[in-house]
Amino acid sequence: MHLTHVDDEVLIKNDTSNYIQVYVEAKGFSLMPFAFDNSKELTVNAKTDVSLNSRYFIFDVIKHQYLIESQFGSSYDLISVIPDTLLIPYAKRASKKVPIKFKKDIAYAIGYDLKGEFNLNIDSVKIVGSLDEVNKINAISTEALILTDTKSDIKSTVNLDISDYSNIEIFPKAIEVTGKIGRFTEGIIEVPITVTNKPENVTINYFPKTVTLSYYVDLDNYNAIKALDFKVECNYSELEDNQTFLIPKVVKSSEFVKHVNIRQKQIDFIQL
Repeated sequence: MHLTHVDDEVLIKNDTSNYIQVYVEAKGFSLMPFAFDNSKELTVNAKTDVSLNSRYFIFDVIKHQYLIESQFGSSYDLISVIPDTLLIPYAKRASKKVPIKFKKDIAYAIGYDLKGEFNLNIDSVKIVGSLDEVNKINAISTEALILTDTKSDIKSTVNLDISDYSNIEIFPKAIEVTGKIGRFTEGIIEVPITVTNKPENVTINYFPKTVTLSYYVDLDNYNAIKALDFKVECNYSELEDNQTFLIPKVVKSSEFVKHVNIRQKQIDFIQL
């Protein structure tokens, strides 16, 4: 008997108890196929056709006689079945859901880059195995997606990598990865500086008051980029002893830009 729709963590113990003896009557040559192989696989849905306890799937053979008859076909008349109840032993392994880490090594053609982020059709997978092994795993990585000279949209099937783990199964075993690729160009913009975490009793003057940012942006959004999309801060509390300059950092940028770079690496200041 073959059980379908069995949970991934369940292992069926295939032994002689998984068989039903069926006596049938048929006319003509209908019994000829059984002259060479007197067995037939019965397909049973584990979700709807059996009950379950802590050790067995329980199949009520008499109650489901119609199921046996339908799978034999109309050429056969069912005479009897033995036993009237079938106990199918199983073992249950540990399982849990873990997040996916997407590994990639993608080289883009000159003037091209990824628009936004990669999309995965699922963000987690089920791992099944011994309790000790399952407890060790907090995430599963994909095999690396390696592409060169990329200038068109990406749509790839990527296998998940469990080569570092023994006796572990994974469901599903692969994911679908998509990404929009577009033409990119460099943009330049002036953004004001904000000094943060300065004590109230300290007054300073700093120069310059703005910095120049360069960034990479797709052509479709080039004209939409504004100075208000960015925020540059100098954290006064990060000053070291006798340091006479502040370090500007980009703490906010447009969702459309990549590789933001500050042209001025230091902001001079004096304490008044």
